[in-house]
Amino acid sequence: MSYQPAFWGVVPAAGVGKRMGADIPKQYLPVLGKPVLQHTLERLLSVDALSAVAVALGREDGFWPDLPFADNTRILLAEGGKERADSVLSALNRLAGLARSDDWVLVHDAARLCVTRSDVLKLIEQLQHDPVGGILALPSSDTLKGVAEGIIVDTVDRNHVWRALTPQMFRYGALKQALAEAAELGLKVTDEASAMELKGHTPRIVEGRPDNIKITRPEDLPLATFYLEQQCYA
Repeated sequence: MSYQPAFWGVVPAAGVGKRMGADIPKQYLPVLGKPVLQHTLERLLSVDALSAVAVALGREDGFWPDLPFADNTRILLAEGGKERADSVLSALNRLAGLARSDDWVLVHDAARLCVTRSDVLKLIEQLQHDPVGGILALPSSDTLKGVAEGIIVDTVDRNHVWRALTPQMFRYGALKQALAEAAELGLKVTDEASAMELKGHTPRIVEGRPDNIKITRPEDLPLATFYLEQQCYA
């Protein structure tokens, strides 16, 4: 019987969210009576295909114990790092001994609380037989401008530009190697796809939902509230 790759989740949740201007990290801000991170993890844990979810927390995170996940056997904790890539790599190291090299890892932003189960399943379905993997993304609907020092220098063809979302899904071994090598070389990667691209891989795009927003600024909270309420009736 041939080996069937397993699926694992990774959530980097060690950031402080400076642009929110809040007293607590943005992943713990309340939305509809629950912290952002609780919404996010509940969405991921609803996907039975995920064997476990590794969550990378800040070293001095005092908010996690108040979340209802302390005894959940599908949650694994790792120590987060200074940058997102450091936290993701730490979470991947936490999966060592559990995940095989050809298993799939789905990395998801802690602050994308509106991700739907259907989008996660769509990503898995469309990429599970791909040699590299890929990401959820959205085609740009706006006119895009290239800017230098506050001056427009060109208009970018939006037909060739997509907005990267998460989850981003790649093979465990390949992603771990790509992130480790980027760290050794001092290369800054802002998402997992960029780390894979630096290794010469060509990730695929899977179109996601526009309500899969990321909490970045204060005005994102009421928008996330609206989307969550609408999803309840979808």
